Amino acid sequence: MNSLQKYLYNFKALALAFLILLLIVFVVLWKLIPPPPKTIVIATGSKSGLYYAFGEKLKTELAKDGVTVIVKNTAGAVDNLALLNDPNSGVDFAIIQGGVADVDRYPEFVSLAGLFYEPVWVWYREESFKSAGSELTMLTQLRGKRVAIGNQGSGTLALSKKLLQANGLGEKSVLAEYLTTDEAYSKLVAGKLDAVFTVSASEAPVLEKFLSVPGIRLMNFDQADAYTRQFPFLTKVDIPRGLLSIQYDRPRREIAVIAPTASLVSRSNVSPALVSLILGDSYDILKSYSRLQKPGQFPSQDGLDFALQADAEIYLKDGPSFLHRHLPFWTAVWVGRIAKILIPLLAILIPLATYVPSLQNFRLKLKLSKIYAQLKNIERNALDPANDERNLRELSAIEGRLNSMKISQLDAKELYDLKGHVNMVSERLKLIHESPRKT
Repeated sequence: MNSLQKYLYNFKALALAFLILLLIVFVVLWKLIPPPPKTIVIATGSKSGLYYAFGEKLKTELAKDGVTVIVKNTAGAVDNLALLNDPNSGVDFAIIQGGVADVDRYPEFVSLAGLFYEPVWVWYREESFKSAGSELTMLTQLRGKRVAIGNQGSGTLALSKKLLQANGLGEKSVLAEYLTTDEAYSKLVAGKLDAVFTVSASEAPVLEKFLSVPGIRLMNFDQADAYTRQFPFLTKVDIPRGLLSIQYDRPRREIAVIAPTASLVSRSNVSPALVSLILGDSYDILKSYSRLQKPGQFPSQDGLDFALQADAEIYLKDGPSFLHRHLPFWTAVWVGRIAKILIPLLAILIPLATYVPSLQNFRLKLKLSKIYAQLKNIERNALDPANDERNLRELSAIEGRLNSMKISQLDAKELYDLKGHVNMVSERLKLIHESPRKT
């Protein structure tokens, strides 16, 4: 107990204990705010698609800031969601097609941004629709036709099913085949299919195969506006004549198509610094990424299946933070981590600073109370002549300590009150020991 009191009276020991506590808090917070990973995995799609192409461009850009990107080719958007949901897959980000996600099934997912439009292209053989003037304009015309609606795990399959169901066409109403785009192309050219659904950006290399095939045309969605009302994730996009190929004049006239938006998705615990880096590089990549978009239209906040991540929303609205505008990426990361720790600590320390005068007064009272305890002990032993020398010695030591004590003017009264009490005790000792001589 005496040892504890010794440290309680020692202001330096208390200050050291407080600093150690602050250091512990700093270390704990430092561990709770980890730096962004230096290697990430992004699930894209087939190597012939634009998802994979975007992943490769992002890989090149992020490498400049010391972040390694592993681009994983997959079956498509549905497969990407499953991989992102699997904690053992190693996938950190996924590109998905708008409208394919069951949001309730993935409550921990967030969107970072919409990347580009992915129109629904329905390629068809003219000779299969001679009764309609060799033109396909409504999906109800596909009843009884041989149609490739996408491969298992692809966003094309998920979306084409929704569109067919909206037209009262189940999988048995059409002769549906689950094929990759390459497989569907081969069967369409061979005359074994009447129509093929593909969902991809206009620049996707896979579309080039269809452009030069004679007798193959693109569907014009006469009901495009109705689809966008029923499915909010879809956007009506007008395709000017010859946009896909001036050489082959595809399409042969201006047509309307419906398009979901490809978006970048991650888990809700994604690093805010990594969000800022990816979106910054995405702006550079998407400036002229698609012929269907307006300048600066992407990355965007529109057409997303999942809620927009908070840091992404701030970035898309206001741009990069001050640190990321003026500092290299990793420098900004470390400065930001330190700031996130110091700001809460300062929020605690600044109010505490107002209590410094009170703490100093408390410190003085601790010192004075210790001296009062000694005075009380001296008075208690004053009647015993055997304690005379020790009492005088202790009083002299107390007076020396009081004379050397440095205090503020505000606390001078308490010091001089104590000096007065020391003098009183000294005078009482003299009276006690002089009185026997007078008698």
